[in-house]
Amino acid sequence: MNQPSFTSTGELIVSPAPSSSANDFDFLQGSWTIQNRKLKSRLSNSNAWEEFTATGTMYKILLGLGNIDDFVAAFDGKPFEGMTVRLFNPQTKLWSLYWADSIKGVLDKPVVGSFDRSIGYFYNTDVFNGQDILVAFQWDKTDPDKPVWSQAFSADKGKTWEWNWYMNFSRVA
Repeated sequence: MNQPSFTSTGELIVSPAPSSSANDFDFLQGSWTIQNRKLKSRLSNSNAWEEFTATGTMYKILLGLGNIDDFVAAFDGKPFEGMTVRLFNPQTKLWSLYWADSIKGVLDKPVVGSFDRSIGYFYNTDVFNGQDILVAFQWDKTDPDKPVWSQAFSADKGKTWEWNWYMNFSRVA
């Protein structure tokens, strides 16, 4: 995994890959069935996973400098909807990915990164259960009709990672 670095004051530094471009997420346009595998309890040495199906649709915005997708599922029989807003900064060559969902109703702070050819690496710092963590998202578009998204948490600034959520996408249209 392409690792970020930190300033002397602890600020996260993410650098773009040379191949980063506004077209990095073009593969995701359209409609999808999404098979999810998510740890039931994160950062607790758990090996118990839950699996569920979701649907999603993505379209481009801002003349190709961004896109929006939805994520529709049910948790414990209750409807759930999330969305991602992705924006590409042509000056920095970095993507910022913002998540919002029907539980919180606010945009989370972005994960930031880029694609190095077929693999995208995106990072931010966060707090989980009162603990400072580093969050990583990885997109694998090696097969653009079956991309894979995954998420990991690190409680030690990236020395070790717990991969806690996988989404396997299958193109519908």
